[in-house]
Amino acid sequence: MTETAASSSKGRPSREPGKRGFFASIALFLRQVIAELKKVVTPTRAELLRYTLVVLAFVVVMMLIVTALDFVFGTGALWIFGSGGGES
Repeated sequence: MTETAASSSKGRPSREPGKRGFFASIALFLRQVIAELKKVVTPTRAELLRYTLVVLAFVVVMMLIVTALDFVFGTGALWIFGSGGGES
């Protein structure tokens, strides 16, 4: 007798091997989350300070680039379209 025939004779439908129930899926997800959290390494104080300074420096550089582009495009728009004061 095949496995499908044996399981169908028990009165309930057979599940596919990869299928899980709703609560089993949630439990599996939570186990995987906990396993991943155990892999997390907390940075030392020196590493945290270094990472913070790198992020702040990157943000400042990006702000300077955006400011420069804003100035260039604003000046170009004023040059093309005029000051907007309109002549009477």
